[in-house]
Amino acid sequence: MSDQLVFIALQTNEDTRAVIEAIETDNPHATVHRFPAMVKIDAPGRLEINRATIEDLIGRNWDMQELQLGLISLAGNIDETEDQLVLAWR
Repeated sequence: MSDQLVFIALQTNEDTRAVIEAIETDNPHATVHRFPAMVKIDAPGRLEINRATIEDLIGRNWDMQELQLGLISLAGNIDETEDQLVLAWR
C-alpha cells in the first residue's frame, strides 16, 4: 500500500458535522484542515468512512449515498460498500 496522501473535502454544515467526526474517530492518523466553508481531511495511504460510526453519532440509519450531499472533492481510488467507503491509492 502506498503512503501517498489521499483526501476528502466536505462542506462545513450540520449534515457533515457527524461525518467529519466519524472520519476523525476512525482515522487517527489523518490530519483535519478546517476552513470557513470546507473541511479537508488528509491521510497517508488510506482513509475509511464507516457507516456504523456515523450512525452511532447521529442516532439514526445513514446511507453511504448521503455522503454525496456534502462532498466537494476527493483523491484516491474508491472502494465502496453499503457499510464502508475506503480511499486508497492502488
